[in-house]
Amino acid sequence: MATVAEALQQNRAAVEEFLSTAAGSAAHWTAPRAPAKWSPSQVTEHVARALEQSSYAIAGKPTVFPVFPRLLRPVMRGVFFNRMVRTGVFPRGAKTNKPMDPESGPPTVAEARARLLGALAVLEAASSARGPHEQLVESTTFGPVSLVDYLIFQAHHTRHHRPQLEALP
Repeated sequence: MATVAEALQQNRAAVEEFLSTAAGSAAHWTAPRAPAKWSPSQVTEHVARALEQSSYAIAGKPTVFPVFPRLLRPVMRGVFFNRMVRTGVFPRGAKTNKPMDPESGPPTVAEARARLLGALAVLEAASSARGPHEQLVESTTFGPVSLVDYLIFQAHHTRHHRPQLEALP
């Protein structure tokens, strides 16, 4: 099993890979890939929000993530979360909730870099502030999950969105 430090490194690597791809997206930065799809700018804002909101969950603060009934959380954890952590594959056609659906994002790739690195720093700080006996995160969607798995989930989420930055078809 990975450590918190290793899971944080996975997030740093995922963000750097994302930003590397974003750097090649300047020519179409604010153009959606297709009707009703996000632009690279919006994708970046979504990923930044996910990292920030995850840091709030890690810190035990309220988030804008969906709140599922407590009885449903173990099902969501078993059917979705555990599989995504294990495989890195997110379900096709999954939709985000309204607060995570950005109308716009950073206006330039340079500002996107700052935005995403800032969100990553917040995630790292929240994770590092946890004591050795505080290794569970209480997710309003999945119930209690290990901090390491929660961080790995976030790294997978960042990588999941990277292809959406690539050149328009």
